[in-house]
Amino acid sequence: MEHSGGGWALVLGPGGPVGTAWLTGLAAGLRRAGVEPAAADLIVGTSAGAIAGAMIATGRELAAVAELPPSDERPPPVDGSVMAGVVEIGSTAELDPDEARQRIGRLALEAAALPEERHRASMEFLVGTDEWPGRRLLVTAVDVESGKPVVWDAASGVPLTAAVAASSAAPGYAEPVTINGRRYMDGAFGGGSNAGLARGAGAVVLVEPLPQVFGDAAADVRIVPDEGAREAFGDNVGDLARWTPAYREGFRQAAAAAERIGPVAGVPGG
Repeated sequence: MEHSGGGWALVLGPGGPVGTAWLTGLAAGLRRAGVEPAAADLIVGTSAGAIAGAMIATGRELAAVAELPPSDERPPPVDGSVMAGVVEIGSTAELDPDEARQRIGRLALEAAALPEERHRASMEFLVGTDEWPGRRLLVTAVDVESGKPVVWDAASGVPLTAAVAASSAAPGYAEPVTINGRRYMDGAFGGGSNAGLARGAGAVVLVEPLPQVFGDAAADVRIVPDEGAREAFGDNVGDLARWTPAYREGFRQAAAAAERIGPVAGVPGG
């Protein structure tokens, strides 16, 4: 799926729950600085970026998620061996990409993880609506059986929170999400931040919470966590205790980011 035009595209990459918080805080800070991220002609969201992209594009009040509501329910502990298996498969050079994703998909199906219903409910809270926005939003995922990357938009007939839940269903963290009888997992396995989907959309602003993992895509402007933000992230991007610190760090970084994004976004004085 490729778009043509002379505007600008916002590409939001993977980063787990902590990366989601940082992206959301950054977007809130950009709004405050006079750069509206929802004004992008195209938003491409993958995993954490799909969650943040949906919130941005639908006009969600981002300050409402600066802190997560208290909950007695705790996500099941993540089995580190699952991600170790994912890394091992991904580093096997002789594997065809589809076959590698199929193997990762089998790991995802077998792993103990957050039930898809609970994961979907979390997305319903964060995104706040199942209605796709009028602005162009692309959400990526991977079909666990075929290993094929998929891209959903407003014309796909998929509820927005289901698409976002699928895009962020990392193996061992959340179960693959069922949509129309098929199971889907994290869109990062289909191509990192999937910046190629923005080709032809104009200038590309790429925001990546985990550039050390996924940071190989070309962009006109690239925003990544600075040292303070990386410290707030800690070693576990699934640690919900770090949500609010990461949000605040994203908000703090937004002033400097706005100076770089403003000229691309056509903001007067940017």
